[in-house]
Amino acid sequence: MLLWIAAAFVSGSLMFSYWIGLAVKRDLREVGDGNPGGINLWKAAGVWLGLAGIALDFAKGYLPVWLMLRYGPPAGYGLALAAAAPVMGHLFSPFMKFKGGKGIAVTFGVWSALTAFRASLALAVVLLALHLLFKKMNQEKYGGSDADGFQVCLGMLLMPAYLYFAGYPAPVHLLWLLNFMLILYAHRNEVFRFLGIRQLDPKRQEKHGRQIGG
Repeated sequence: MLLWIAAAFVSGSLMFSYWIGLAVKRDLREVGDGNPGGINLWKAAGVWLGLAGIALDFAKGYLPVWLMLRYGPPAGYGLALAAAAPVMGHLFSPFMKFKGGKGIAVTFGVWSALTAFRASLALAVVLLALHLLFKKMNQEKYGGSDADGFQVCLGMLLMPAYLYFAGYPAPVHLLWLLNFMLILYAHRNEVFRFLGIRQLDPKRQEKHGRQIGG
């Protein structure tokens, strides 16, 4: 199981979108909100490369979990650690001095492999509903990247309701807890700014966009 966890972490740490950006001479850290993920690759290099980056970020979460379920040891609480490892690898990539992206695409990959796309589809529906709800509200307050980050965290926070009613076992709920904490950490600046609590990273100037990607 330790080997599976390590392999899943390495898989998640592969910063495909960032590397594709460098290949076309665009540093994603200088685009949009500075996130080295697929949405910023889309903004920097166009739709096709952006979609390729998102697909690769999804795959690096999907493949290790799918392979572990098929060929790995019996499932248990170790499954939660191994399934959370790709998200952690993406957030704390050793290829970027233990910095990384927001972990959204890789999160969808992990849950798609673990639940045959059911939980990821439920999460997508919740995020869409939140987006439409926020869109009907005051755009000055509820639009922009800070609102997007808050919506992602709120959507993840609501996810256990689906997991409970769908009857998933305790290790899956533990995975949700680990995943939620990682997503909340990755979006901490956006959440705090949205709630008007304080600026956690005052040196970083937020460039508001319509999405937070990666």
